[in-house]
Amino acid sequence: MMTNLFSSFDPSTGMFSMNWVSTILCIILFPMIYWYLPNRYMLLFKNIVTMLNNELNLLMGTKSFGSSLIFISLFMFIFYNNFMGLVPYIFTSSSHLVFTMSMALPLWFSFMLFGWINNMNHMFCHLVPVGTPGILMPFMVCIETISNLIRPGSLAVRLTANMIAGHLLMTLLGNSSIDSGIYLYMIMFVQVILMMFESAVCLIQAYVFTVLSTLYSSEVI
Repeated sequence: MMTNLFSSFDPSTGMFSMNWVSTILCIILFPMIYWYLPNRYMLLFKNIVTMLNNELNLLMGTKSFGSSLIFISLFMFIFYNNFMGLVPYIFTSSSHLVFTMSMALPLWFSFMLFGWINNMNHMFCHLVPVGTPGILMPFMVCIETISNLIRPGSLAVRLTANMIAGHLLMTLLGNSSIDSGIYLYMIMFVQVILMMFESAVCLIQAYVFTVLSTLYSSEVI
């Protein structure tokens, strides 16, 4: 039994912090797609990539220039790390701000840098929405500036908070099942339902992170 509820999120549980290795386990799990003929895994992966590519190109319109492939890779990476966190004894790297912020901050900074260098007038226009009364323009500039500055934080915290919330609930149920007695089967049933819910959250949060990053990129082009 754990003495600390948050010990499952501790990245250094031993002398050497090897828990972060879980973020690159895909190198071991996915090598067969480079050697085998098209199989079910490859067809499923192709269908997912095609669907995401169509969705992201629809969001960016004619301004994608192939950048949707970068966001598809980002989606697969986040979804993989979210899903691996549901496997017992596998470290959930996406539940740490150092992991999510290392993706959100460089993306946001590169978008802002590109936009202000190449499309400065376009970026200034985004600070004042169309139809804003003249007396409210200074306030709208302050509000839009703050909203732009907190975008990387909102992306990172949204993913981290959703991963932590589900895992904490599963941990609480798991600890309470030790002395549950006749309620053990009920708790196991709830755990199965929660596991299915968390699997959906892993997919949804990866999709939300990718779509929001795509929308932020489309604003600066």
